[in-house]
Amino acid sequence: VQLQASGGGLVQAGGSLRLSCAASGRTFSNNAVGWFRQAPGKEREFVAGISWSGASTTYPDSVKGRFTISRDRAKNTVYLQMSSLKPEDTAVYYCAASRRSYSGTDSSQYVYWGQGTLVTVSS
Repeated sequence: VQLQASGGGLVQAGGSLRLSCAASGRTFSNNAVGWFRQAPGKEREFVAGISWSGASTTYPDSVKGRFTISRDRAKNTVYLQMSSLKPEDTAVYYCAASRRSYSGTDSSQYVYWGQGTLVTVSS
C-alpha cells in the first residue's frame, strides 16, 4: 500500500485545514489508519486513529475536540479535519496504515507510511 498525504499549508492560529491520505496499490479499507505528527526537535506524536469501519476513533487530549478523523472507504481515503489550530500544532503530519483493524497510539503498530505534509500555524 502506498499512502499519499496532502492538504498541508500555512494557516493562522484559529484557522482550519483538512488533510487527506489517499491509498494506492491496494485498498486499505480493512486497515486501521492513524495520523501522526513530528515537530522539529520532537518525537513523533499520535494525533488521531480510525478503525477499519470508521466507527471507532481515538484522539489524544491535546487535539480532542479540535481534530476529527474520518474515512471514505469507497474513495480509499482518510481525512483529518483540523480546526482551532494553534502554533503548537505546527509539524509534519504523516498518515499510516496498520495491519490491524483497530487503531492504536503506538507507531510500531503501523507498517505503511505516507511521505508527510507540512502544517504551519502562525500566531
